[in-house]
Amino acid sequence: MVFEMSGGQKDVRSLANLSETASTSRVLNLGHVYRTHGEQAEYRQKPFFANQQMNRALILKHTLRANEQDLFTKPRRTTTKIILPFDPDDLKLGGQSILIGQIGYEAFLRNIYNTKAVAALPDVEVLRALDELPSLDPFLVREHLGRRGYRPAPCYLYITQADIARMIGFANGEIESLVREAFGTTMQQATLKLAGKILANELDHELDPLRMTLRLSTAEFSDGIFSWRGFLYFKWRYTELQGELNKVLNGLATYQPMLTRDKSVLEFLGDIRPRLARRISHAIVAVGRTLAIYDQAYLALTKGRDPAPFRRFLLEGPSLFFELGESIGILSHISSFWNYRMARVHRLQRLSAEEYAELLMDYADSLSALYIDDENTAQNW
Repeated sequence: MVFEMSGGQKDVRSLANLSETASTSRVLNLGHVYRTHGEQAEYRQKPFFANQQMNRALILKHTLRANEQDLFTKPRRTTTKIILPFDPDDLKLGGQSILIGQIGYEAFLRNIYNTKAVAALPDVEVLRALDELPSLDPFLVREHLGRRGYRPAPCYLYITQADIARMIGFANGEIESLVREAFGTTMQQATLKLAGKILANELDHELDPLRMTLRLSTAEFSDGIFSWRGFLYFKWRYTELQGELNKVLNGLATYQPMLTRDKSVLEFLGDIRPRLARRISHAIVAVGRTLAIYDQAYLALTKGRDPAPFRRFLLEGPSLFFELGESIGILSHISSFWNYRMARVHRLQRLSAEEYAELLMDYADSLSALYIDDENTAQNW
């Protein structure tokens, strides 16, 4: 069973826009990677997917609409969409698309891989891992796949050296205090070495004192540390997003698209712009409150010498990690796609009112997935 895109003007424009930009936290653009790195040896030697067609796909985090819930046997809020372009060099022609786990998904895979035994395929395991993540942020994807032994070439999940350096510097500051507390040492070299193992997910016997301090099994410690590292990354990303989202909020208030005589479009823009600004602001505040849960647990351990809250965080953190990742992913997508579209507009011309309305509708659809009962969550902790 193959599902084709409708080919409507909105779908075509959206797909064409995606083809021109690299990956974001909501989009893994393997077609773009092929066009920019396809001649490199590492691209061919360590592919993301073994299947060539899949290795040029677009993978998106997708917010389910009401009429799409019937495609699944269990209710879902977000899922992962696979788009296989008919022509990777011309996405205006459309493509095949399907949601991971929807009715007909296995039939889609059997058709692509020309086999009935799809469950054991490494590519299918990679797709399953992607669907488990709250966003497609390159850092998270790389870490999550690495835990399963999948390590595609760096060109597929590109992270700038500057971002890596800033993130590691930020995370080291958080980890050093905890390691010093757990190991009772002020030796900077030893602290940095152990902090580096946590960041690199090298959970060997040297970290056993920390695991035993927190009274966790090896499996609990491994899962908890992965979530913790995700929280550290999200906390760093949250600080980076503040300025980026301020640009979006300012743009929502001031950007003027090309003139239109369509009153319905004008009314829509007049209504959605302030609503989006409020929704983005509320999401930023909610993310901050979720991160505060981690901060409280961390301070209880490092300042109050009480490991219980941090132990609870490591045990229950994975559920918060998903909610937080979904929120950060959507906000990052809004920021990066706004910057991309506005930079393109400055090079060419202003968006038409209709194109601008479609951009804001995409933001509204993405934000509709967010539901963080932050007040109750904070109280429960």
